[in-house]
Amino acid sequence: MNPLTVRQLSERFPAFSEPALRNLIFCAKPRPSSKGIIPGNGLAPAIIRIGKKVLIDVEQFQDWLRSQQGGSHGASA
Repeated sequence: MNPLTVRQLSERFPAFSEPALRNLIFCAKPRPSSKGIIPGNGLAPAIIRIGKKVLIDVEQFQDWLRSQQGGSHGASA
């Protein structure tokens, strides 16, 4: 396990700003809305919460990133 803070993860993966990572964390688990349940994004297994501290496991984050590649990754440019 290699946990990093949101800031550290943002520095390691500059394509993801701190606010973008915080939004991914917020959307990680299913949550209720007025129209029913909004499904999570699947990142929850990578998130470690210790009190107020939120850490993200780098290896699980990278696995999650790979799993997000849609069917268009094989399209020619």
